[in-house]
Amino acid sequence: MLAVDDLTVRYGPIVAVRGASIRVAAGEMIALLGPNGAGKTSLVSGVIGLVPATGRVVFDGADVSALPTEERVRRGMTVVPEGRRVFANLTVAENLRLGGFVRRHARDLADDRERYLAMFPVLRERLDQVAGTLSGGEQQMLAIARALMSRPRLLVLDEPSLGLAPRIVARIFEHIAELKRAGLTIILVEQNMMQALAVADRAYVIGTGTIRHEGPAAALRADPRLVDMTMGA
Repeated sequence: MLAVDDLTVRYGPIVAVRGASIRVAAGEMIALLGPNGAGKTSLVSGVIGLVPATGRVVFDGADVSALPTEERVRRGMTVVPEGRRVFANLTVAENLRLGGFVRRHARDLADDRERYLAMFPVLRERLDQVAGTLSGGEQQMLAIARALMSRPRLLVLDEPSLGLAPRIVARIFEHIAELKRAGLTIILVEQNMMQALAVADRAYVIGTGTIRHEGPAAALRADPRLVDMTMGA
């Protein structure tokens, strides 16, 4: 579904990602691992078009490298950004409505909203509540539900466990596993290595902007060198 070749992201003189290449098959979940500052967010931001990048991004057989983010979203690529970034001054219901703004046919929006409110029941209880007053875990659930309202075929989750209590992280990962079982293609960006590898099919390890290792998630999880590979990346 996704082929990224020789992707490079620069911020002025700083090269955040250098010549990265990744592949994601339809229905597959890959984990993108690495320490803070390794270039994980820059890589997925380049894929979705949130930052300027060179290289080639092919999505579902079409080269989308020159397309703006909105058009990539229309084609089925969606990101849940690091730090959640819900619209803090809008209600939960309004956030969900905005999640579907790229949909050309809005007939099924209500059905989709019901589906994701069933997945995240706490959001139904908070529909009229301003999003900025939600807990961190509730905001993460809202951010995921809002992204799903665009009906993505590729969902990028950027650090979904960041800043959350362990019991909330466990619940978020249950939902991620549920989305994978439903056949959604997912890129999971995480510092929580073992939790990510427990749900992913394959993983890439990135360090100082370069892909250092890749392989099946189960094999990496069982490799005693994993911590050294990741922290030394």
